[in-house]
Amino acid sequence: MKLDHIKIKTLGELKNAGYESKSIKDELRDNLLEKIRNKEEVFKGVWGYENSVIPELERAILSRHNINLLGLRGQAKTRLARLMVQLLDEWMPIVAGSEIHDDPMCPMSRYAMELIKEKGDDTPITWIHRDERFFEKLATPDVTVADLIGDVDPIKAANLKLSYADDRVIHFGMIPRANRCIFVINELPDLQARIQVALFNILQEGDIQIRGFKLRLPLDIQFVFTANPEDYTNRGSIVTPLKDRIGSQILTHYPESIDIAKKITKQEARLDKRQSEHIYVPELAMDLLEQISFEARKSEYVDVKSGVSARMSITAFENLLSTAERRAILSGDSETSVRLSDFMGVIPSITGKIELVYEGEQEGAGFVAETLIEDAVKSLFPKFFPKIEKLQRKEEETDYDELVLWFFEGEGFDLLDDDSDADYKSKLDTVGPLNQLIKTHQPDIAKEDSYFLKELLLWGLVAHKKLSKHRFVQGFQFKDLYGSYIRGL
Repeated sequence: MKLDHIKIKTLGELKNAGYESKSIKDELRDNLLEKIRNKEEVFKGVWGYENSVIPELERAILSRHNINLLGLRGQAKTRLARLMVQLLDEWMPIVAGSEIHDDPMCPMSRYAMELIKEKGDDTPITWIHRDERFFEKLATPDVTVADLIGDVDPIKAANLKLSYADDRVIHFGMIPRANRCIFVINELPDLQARIQVALFNILQEGDIQIRGFKLRLPLDIQFVFTANPEDYTNRGSIVTPLKDRIGSQILTHYPESIDIAKKITKQEARLDKRQSEHIYVPELAMDLLEQISFEARKSEYVDVKSGVSARMSITAFENLLSTAERRAILSGDSETSVRLSDFMGVIPSITGKIELVYEGEQEGAGFVAETLIEDAVKSLFPKFFPKIEKLQRKEEETDYDELVLWFFEGEGFDLLDDDSDADYKSKLDTVGPLNQLIKTHQPDIAKEDSYFLKELLLWGLVAHKKLSKHRFVQGFQFKDLYGSYIRGL
């Protein structure tokens, strides 16, 4: 029921308008059912969960459950919780001045009950928007029961000249103040066990206990918890009775395909308008960027239990465009296209987002990042060019023989980080066999994408030990693998 929140200012007017109280879980349920009937998208901007997490979340809401979203970092757990706000009614009436959002039709605080007793239908009410009905708390070791539930306030007792036996001396914590709202506790296992125990009664019976006061406050809260699976055994754990009181536990996951991962990255990346307008990003470059994350999630150097956040691809994309932008400014180009060599600029985004196992620490974060980029190139290579088998006969001919011979007979060539677009393209065009391989195996490739593909071909041959690549201060040098030793250079 939609009510005119501007005109209705008193309890009497609210009654006359036909307002009926509804719990937040019923409110979420009813609005979700309406959206499902109208085939409206509920959780906009969350990709890859259409057939897994979102149906489970909707079933939990329809069941009026408190929810625990269990998954590794960067899996949109908090975003899902925040989007639940859109399932609330746009405006909600409360008793004016109430600390705990008292329902005018069903008041429960001493303040609200005394005010209604005194003024009756003239009791003033105010309205709060659904955006104000979302509360969030990150669980950290320093969180106390007083923070979440409440405590006795000696200053209030002194100012109001009240005895400590009077319940008006209580200062309510975050949870009572989130009455009739969505309350999210992130990283639940990090809460100390005694704090988790304090949540038992609130989740089950609805009453709270503060410093000897037992208040029968039937709090109406939609709880959403988030947790990381590794925390169950490492930093903390969820006590069993608390888990028992959480209705639905939903497992989240990382994007299952490159296409979904690209949607997420493009949506979340914060780009300057000038970068979007003046830097061309080949679709292949986006594929390679996302493939790095997929490689990291299965790498022997990376702690799989810790996870590889989707934020790695997002920040890497931002760094990639900034690298191309800086290069274009230095070379005097007004417009440019992303190059594979620009991927060296995303290394800080990788090293800052992955947790290494012992072997990775021994090799070093920089080495691991470069290895992940090389592995990503290696994985994408067979999608565009004939696969290179690990074991081949020496006399067996391959599609790459002419290109390898070109490097063997020559001195190789350098691709400098600050080459202008004209110089960069000219250097790649001078390699005849490289151009021929593109024409043969990718004849329909767009011209603006062909140069990135040429670079991918070179990097792929390096990854398969057909050519060598040397990084020096100003850029990369590509040469044959053994010729330099044969010629004694």
